[in-house]
Amino acid sequence: MPAPAPSPMGLSGSAPRRATTLIWRGLRAHPWTYTVAIGTSAVFGAATVAVSRVLGWATDEVVVPALAGDDVAQGRIWWAGAVMVLVAITLALSVAGRRIFAGLGYAQIQEDHRLRVTRQYLRLPMTWHRRHPTGQLLSNAGADVEAATGVFNPFPFALGVVVMLVVAAVMLFLTDVWLAFAALAILPVAIVVNLVFQRRMSPAIAHAQQLRAEVADIAHESFEAATLVTALGTQAREEARFAARAGELARANVHVGVVRAFFDPIIDVLPGLGTLLVLVVGTVRVTEGAIGTGDVVAAAYLLTLFSVPVRSFGWVLGELPRALVGYDRVARVVDSRGALPAGELPWHPHGAAAVAFDDVTRTVATTHGHHVLVQDVDLQVPAGRTVAIVGATGSGKTSLVQLVARLDDPSRGAVTVDGLDLRDVRPADLARHVAFVAQQAFVFEDTVRGNVTLADDDAAPGPDGTGGSDDAGTSDDDVWEALRLARLDETVAALPGGLDARLGERGANLSGGQRQRLALARALVRRPSVLVLDDATSAVDPRIEQAILRGLRERGDAPTVLLVAYRMSSVLLADEVVHVDGGRVVDRGTHAELLARDAGYRELATAYERESARREGADWDEALDLVGSGSDARDDDGGVA
Repeated sequence: MPAPAPSPMGLSGSAPRRATTLIWRGLRAHPWTYTVAIGTSAVFGAATVAVSRVLGWATDEVVVPALAGDDVAQGRIWWAGAVMVLVAITLALSVAGRRIFAGLGYAQIQEDHRLRVTRQYLRLPMTWHRRHPTGQLLSNAGADVEAATGVFNPFPFALGVVVMLVVAAVMLFLTDVWLAFAALAILPVAIVVNLVFQRRMSPAIAHAQQLRAEVADIAHESFEAATLVTALGTQAREEARFAARAGELARANVHVGVVRAFFDPIIDVLPGLGTLLVLVVGTVRVTEGAIGTGDVVAAAYLLTLFSVPVRSFGWVLGELPRALVGYDRVARVVDSRGALPAGELPWHPHGAAAVAFDDVTRTVATTHGHHVLVQDVDLQVPAGRTVAIVGATGSGKTSLVQLVARLDDPSRGAVTVDGLDLRDVRPADLARHVAFVAQQAFVFEDTVRGNVTLADDDAAPGPDGTGGSDDAGTSDDDVWEALRLARLDETVAALPGGLDARLGERGANLSGGQRQRLALARALVRRPSVLVLDDATSAVDPRIEQAILRGLRERGDAPTVLLVAYRMSSVLLADEVVHVDGGRVVDRGTHAELLARDAGYRELATAYERESARREGADWDEALDLVGSGSDARDDDGGVA
């Protein structure tokens, strides 16, 4: 039975309701942490009020009588000091506990949000990722998460303020009603100020967060295209583009700062105004003999202490608009539709697996309706066969083979392995037995061994999909064998440290062909049952490419290979060729059969041969020029040409 879908993360309703829901969800996620944080904050609030009462008691019962020469009162001075020290220690311990556990809860909620976002990124299909810029996604996992959780750092302190206000209100009303009204008159003013602030701050924060994501996107594009920008001399253009958007962000942040600059001083001045009002009312009430001097001192001192707690409550109110905006942006990712549901059927093939496309169609939504990527494909690939997928650019080859690795799901029909629908197979089993190698080979800033194995023994998923793996315990011999099959073993052996040699960022110290062969070794070390090569050897020398493909066919446990090919040398090594055009399978058969009966394939093969000849001629011309200049001629893979 499939697992239930996760509950939507998005918020609905009015701003107060959304804010309440956001805070409640955070507290509910880590109840024990916030129970301690709020509890110690409540102790702090009560102890703060206790200081004011102790001060009032000491003024009326100890200090004033002692100054008047009362011997009994003078003897109580040490007791009054001890009581105040005890309250001070309680305050210190409660402050420490509140800060420690409030910080812990804040970090835990940030971790929760980042994990939900990144897990959703991994679950969403490639079509979703193509619609969202990388900088936007980085902002969702970074700045937006920080904005969504910023309210939780001062929140326990703010709840301590609530406890303080309740205790203080009770004590003030027990002392004198008019004094209590004077002390608490600042609260409705603070509420009105906050409502006005939120109405102006929310749109300003939303605009600033969006611009922050756009700046991150432009920066990411500039970093990724650094070589292109430098080669074309367009640094000034990129600088101007970044500066324009960064300037907009700066102006938006200044606007946010201006709005907050009016809010914070008002919140800061309210306790001072309350203190003045208490002193005025208290003087009148003392003159009337209704209360004592100590009562006025206690109330005034209490309002003086309120300045920092009331400011913390203002921090919470000030962070709420930003938190709601950040949370909404994170929720849009987490609640995005299109995530591929996980299957539950185990799949443990022994050797190569059969692949079949059963009336498969794949469409994607566009602004003008739907675009068909793959249409009405019926195709069976027997276990152990090597099939070349060929076609003109944009014919749907990549879209077709991506379905085998379940990077997307068909809109209609089914893709099966050994008779099992890929949508029903457990993700851990699918990832272990179907290897997909793309044209763009990604290399991590890690060792050669780490780049080939990708996971330590404990992190690899097990047969039940939870932990421990058939791949666990991958030996260096396995890594070397995969490198040998990818014809990269000699290159790695020559590196300082061999398998322990560290590769630069994105494999900057490797050639394009070497990066592709490293990615191929990464797939082969898993001994997959199905190997999908999406033009994965385009930067590899043709002779090395042929040696790799022959080596795969000669293996005793050779996988089923689906090869998106652009070279006739690769096509000729396949058992069968499938000609794709417009997302449909036009024809299939051997190279000779298609040449005889498929005019489109014949034209395509001629173009492939012409392009291959042109590239080889250009390589030899370059090599002769280098030899003539006294330099060694080397191919893209670092070998002597």
